[in-house]
Amino acid sequence: MSDTIFALATPPGRGAIAVIRISGPDTERTLAALGVGRLKPRLAMLRDLAHGGDHIDQGLVLWFPAPASYTGEDCAELQLHGGRAVVEAASRALLDLGLRPADPGEFTQRAFQNGRMDLAQAEAVADLIDAETLGQARQALGQLGGALSDVYAGFRADLLRALALVEAEIDFPDEETPDNLARSAGPVLDGLIARLEAALSDARRGERVRDGYRIVLIGETNAGKSSLFNALAAREAAIVTPIAGTTRDVLDAELVIGGYAVTLSDTAGLRDSDDPVEAEGVRRARARAQDADLRLWVRAPGDAPGVAADYAQPDDLVVLTKADLGAGPEVAGHETLSLSTTTGQGLDRLHDWIAARLARDLSGADFPAVTQERHRRRLDEALVAVRAARAQLDRAPEMAGDDLRRANEALARVTGEIGVEEILGEVFASFCIGK
Repeated sequence: MSDTIFALATPPGRGAIAVIRISGPDTERTLAALGVGRLKPRLAMLRDLAHGGDHIDQGLVLWFPAPASYTGEDCAELQLHGGRAVVEAASRALLDLGLRPADPGEFTQRAFQNGRMDLAQAEAVADLIDAETLGQARQALGQLGGALSDVYAGFRADLLRALALVEAEIDFPDEETPDNLARSAGPVLDGLIARLEAALSDARRGERVRDGYRIVLIGETNAGKSSLFNALAAREAAIVTPIAGTTRDVLDAELVIGGYAVTLSDTAGLRDSDDPVEAEGVRRARARAQDADLRLWVRAPGDAPGVAADYAQPDDLVVLTKADLGAGPEVAGHETLSLSTTTGQGLDRLHDWIAARLARDLSGADFPAVTQERHRRRLDEALVAVRAARAQLDRAPEMAGDDLRRANEALARVTGEIGVEEILGEVFASFCIGK
């Protein structure tokens, strides 16, 4: 990291302001070469920028000396007018002065490598930039603030406490230490196993906040699924006709309900069919229903339970459509809600019900949500190792010690304390340039 990098941190194209970020050992020299002169740290100052005798722009310049900067290096921001010509002139000047364009995520990668944040916090930066809902932003801010890292640190503290007891018995067998010292680590490991299990049983809550909660409409043909899909999506996204089997593929709509991202899916009516196209649509509908976080079982007056009953879960909602034509068939053991897409009756109640369900499933838990599949894999590795250590504790403390070291290594990889090189590309490849 001996070179100095720069990047446009605002969207390219015409705009009121363009922000160019600079980081690296030559930052102060670069500002001097642009004619900025001395600056007070972290104070925006109006300056004329020029290079090679050509005036570039008049803008605000901020100077962040190391280590009190985002990357931990000397940094600066040039806040210029947002015209394309100004940005190009400033970029050419920086290239002439020996700087190079930053790679995607390189500013945050340098912040991680300089100890300004751990890897879990770095991932939260990308999630915060990509956040499109309040729920996603709240989750990313909590992770960026260290909530998730603090929990992992607590796991590792318990691991190290247990490991110290185990190794004391192994390393000092002839010393005056209490009998069965390793066995005293048992309650610590029991508590840790319970906490790791709770984290892994979180039903992918964090990933659903980040990627979207999946709601699938299931039911018989002509039950009103596509009409309900259009009503919830607030647009004519699906074709609606009286002909049974009109919908033959899965249609998705991205919604925001109650501050959370939702992927709503309309599916083919669930029935046996000799038509190969419709049969494939039914197969896809069944697969999507099995993978959904919530199924809305759509039923119209006169509908028999049908095949959809095989896919509806006890916690799903039965939506009785076409309420303007009469009462629909309620289903024992399921909460039901009546509505009419023709009159709009009941649609607000359905929207409120879904919002409450999202809040229940996504907002409440003591453990900060796991947001990455990478984290989940490491937690699972740690849990397997701790369980193995607990089983070996009484009869083979040496093997228990090896298992505990393996668990500690798995958790350390989440925050990037060890084994970081193999995952840097995976983490930072998805970042935008300038961050």
